[in-house]
Amino acid sequence: MTENAAPERFQLSYRLNISRVLTGLWQVADIEKDGTVIDPDTGADWLAAYSAQGFDTFDMADHYGSAEIIAGRHLARHPGPLAFTKWCPSPGPMDAATVRAGVQDRLDRLGVSCVDLLQFHWWGFQHPGWLDALHELSRLRDEGLIAEIGVTNFDAAHLALALADGVPLVSNQVSFSLVDRRAAGALSTLCATQDVKLLAYGTLCGGFLSERWLNTPEPRQITDWSKMKYKRFIDVAGGWEVFQGLLSAADTIARKHGVSIANVATRWVLEHASVAGVIVGARLGERVHVADNLALFGFALDAEDKARLETAFATSTPIPGDCGDEYRKPPFLTASGDLSHHLDAMPLPFEATPGAAGRTQVSSGSEWEEIAGYARAQRLGDRILVSGTTATAGVDRRVAPGDAGAQTTYVLDKIIAAVEALGGRVEDIIRTRIYITDEADVEAISRAHGRVFCQIKPANTLVVVAGLIGGYLVEIEAEALCPG
Repeated sequence: MTENAAPERFQLSYRLNISRVLTGLWQVADIEKDGTVIDPDTGADWLAAYSAQGFDTFDMADHYGSAEIIAGRHLARHPGPLAFTKWCPSPGPMDAATVRAGVQDRLDRLGVSCVDLLQFHWWGFQHPGWLDALHELSRLRDEGLIAEIGVTNFDAAHLALALADGVPLVSNQVSFSLVDRRAAGALSTLCATQDVKLLAYGTLCGGFLSERWLNTPEPRQITDWSKMKYKRFIDVAGGWEVFQGLLSAADTIARKHGVSIANVATRWVLEHASVAGVIVGARLGERVHVADNLALFGFALDAEDKARLETAFATSTPIPGDCGDEYRKPPFLTASGDLSHHLDAMPLPFEATPGAAGRTQVSSGSEWEEIAGYARAQRLGDRILVSGTTATAGVDRRVAPGDAGAQTTYVLDKIIAAVEALGGRVEDIIRTRIYITDEADVEAISRAHGRVFCQIKPANTLVVVAGLIGGYLVEIEAEALCPG
């Protein structure tokens, strides 16, 4: 290991030159959960110790207790460090006033005139407000209230959709670790073709990836929110015995290089080309890991190390789905195992209303539904019929022009939202019919369809047509059967 290594930096955008190890402040919420609030001046002193060693990029969120206030106090004393924060609104309509108010709250708590990186989180993509919000954030970026925009916990399909719709994103913050390797798949492939990078959190699995847990019995009672969450990841990945095998492999590599298991786990993530930086949590006032973090930049994993880790990976079960799915579908890999500590309920974007002859129906607000006199979907008994649906946002805006795969993702979200508004589930969809205009788009459209329906496998027909009104590349209709 090279002695006295300095923190590496990464040019995330022309405005943001970041430390490759970001200091995460999520544990402020855990420290303060009993009602005790960290004194801002004391907290700022703790952050100054990180900045002094080159770890001057801080990551926080609207729900991380008083983290934004502490960071703001540090910035007021020492201009120069970067404060990245997240806005995680409850799903609902995202008009200009709502988005501006969310950003202004971040500005006020940080005490700044411009947020360095505003990262946006959305709970369920069936509600289309997420794309409206991102476009409003783009306008606030143009006004100078935000330097750059990122997202957090977006899967590859919806990150691609946002980019195809013209949102100027620079980053996506996702879980990425030796235990949770989902980000090495489709997201990294997308990053290789787009000017966007990953910010990785959970790289130490809430501290489980350390010598402290090597060869120890499985913990039965956990009160730390972070560890509660990442123990669920360990369980899904194969359980404590499998995890011990992974820890043992990391320990062998750590001893070889004279570093810690945490260094090995973090270095493995950092060496992925898609990753701009990793977020290492700080337990302010309790444990400072500056010296250990500096050791990250004095060694690299060689082929033998990577092969050893791959052998350990082979014994584990991959975390299901894509990044962010842990917030949107079972198994909910959150601290509580559901979204109860985040949301009271997941609101639906469409409202079912009475229709003719005892039917119920939903409208999506498209201007043509009124002009032509049809519903987005109707339910009669156990059957739900969804009209031909295009990638139309609001009244008439065409989403992701020129990208058939992205349009398909948006269309399927809209169809699922209509089915759910009428009491059905995505699993109840038994048929889809797809109309496309260019045979060259078959693979992109089919992959977007397969991402949603690979386990459900409804009957499907896909045909190439001469054209679709409005210049759309794909239109889909669907039918669901809801037993009972």
